[in-house]
Parts: sequence; structure tokens; C-alpha cells
Amino acid sequence: MTAAAVAALVRREVATVLHTRTYLVLAAAVTLGLLGLTWVAGAAGYVPTALALVTPVELLVPALAFAVGYRAVRGDEDRGELDMLRTFPISRGTYLAGVYLGRAAALVVAVVGSLVAVLLLVTVVGGTKTDVIAAHGGADSVVLFVRFTFLTAVLALVALGMALLVSVVARSSRSALALALVAGGLLVVGLDLALVAGVGSGTISGGALGPLVAFSPASAYRGLVLESVVGAVQGGAVTGVPAWLYGVGLLAWLVAPPALAALLLRWSDPR
Repeated sequence: MTAAAVAALVRREVATVLHTRTYLVLAAAVTLGLLGLTWVAGAAGYVPTALALVTPVELLVPALAFAVGYRAVRGDEDRGELDMLRTFPISRGTYLAGVYLGRAAALVVAVVGSLVAVLLLVTVVGGTKTDVIAAHGGADSVVLFVRFTFLTAVLALVALGMALLVSVVARSSRSALALALVAGGLLVVGLDLALVAGVGSGTISGGALGPLVAFSPASAYRGLVLESVVGAVQGGAVTGVPAWLYGVGLLAWLVAPPALAALLLRWSDPR
């Protein structure tokens, strides 16, 4: 893998995404949606705003990520560009790294940009609040909202990795869309519902539920937000599951789908 080849692919992907009308429309829709929800919630404080946006973000950000990435490889295949790229001295790892990093750059700009807009709105309208939420008193801080923004960007990258895997596995644009819907549902609610069903059926014990929840991407994200944002205000644990376990779970989901995509990508060069 050469840095020059990856950089060239990154530039190509960024240009492709930025010239896609769907990306621009969805990025604007996410920004306006989060601003609207913040306004309705009163824009009263950084931590209350972060907590109010956790659930909407779990839905909107993965949707944007899948829109950005679900046809990344499939589109190259359909246009014949992948056959051309195979003739160059680049490996499948180099190709996928360039695709992922380029699309990740465009995605992170959209996600972070939308939350920066929210941050500015809260600063102008609400500012900091010392009464964070009714059950927890403490010092509100813009730093805590920055933590929320960082974790949201990581969630976006997790969803993008799953979208990239979908793009490699799919054999047509139609199947890519269908698989993207399934994978998106799995990420947002599917694994959580499976865990609840496991507890209800007795397959999973109540004591094992906490650690297992940490390996559901949506729950890991939610848990990290609660532990690193609300926990910082409260001065103690919030969920009963260690923050590092949530971190391990989210990191596993960040790394595994792109790595699996690289293994599954059909490539004539075995490097």
C-alpha cells in the first residue's frame, strides 16, 4: 500500500461524493433536522442538547453514512472502473483504504458540520446551564458537547464501514440498496432487539446483558455518550457498564466490517 495511491483514491472519492446531489441534500437535511430538534428542545445547555439528540442521531447519522457508502464499490463495478483499477499496481487493501478514507472525509465533514451548527445555536441561544438535568446537578461545558460530537463521528464511521461491506457483497445496485436497509436496521435497532429477545427467552441471563449490550454498535455509542458526557457531570458511572467496554465494542465494529470487505473483494492482484 503506497501513500500516493491512497491519496489519489481519497481525492477521487471526495470529489465523487461532493458532486453527488444526494449527499448535499441529505447533509443539509441532517443539519436542518438537528437544528430544528435543538430549537424545539429549547437549546438550553450543551449536555441537555446532547442528550436530546442522542436518539435522533442514532437514526439520522447511519442513514447518511449508508447513503454515502452503500454503492462505493458497487458503483465502480457497474461503471467498469474497478476493472480498470485492477490493471494498476495497487492492492485491494490500497483501493479499499482510499475509498473508505475518501468517503469518510466527506461524511465526517457533514456530521461534524451539522453538530457545529447545533453548538453555535446553543451558544447563542442557550449557553451553559448549571442544572444539567433534573436528576443530576453539575457544570455544563462546551467540552462535553465536543465529546458528543467526536463519538457521533465515530458512529458515522462505523456505519460507513458496514456500508462499504454491503457495497462489496452486493451483486447489483438493487441488492446493494436492499442490503443497506437490512444492515442499517441491524445497526440501529436489530442487535438491541435480539438481545432483548434473548433475555426474554432465557437464552441470555440478566447478568450477561450488560457486557453484551456493549457490543451492539448503537448501544455502545449510547453508553459512551452517557458515561463520558453525563458521567462527567454526575461524577460517577451512569449505566453500570465500564466505559472501556463500550469503547472496545465500538472499536470492534469500526475495524471489522472494512477488514471483512477487504477479504471479500474479488481482486486479480493477490497482494
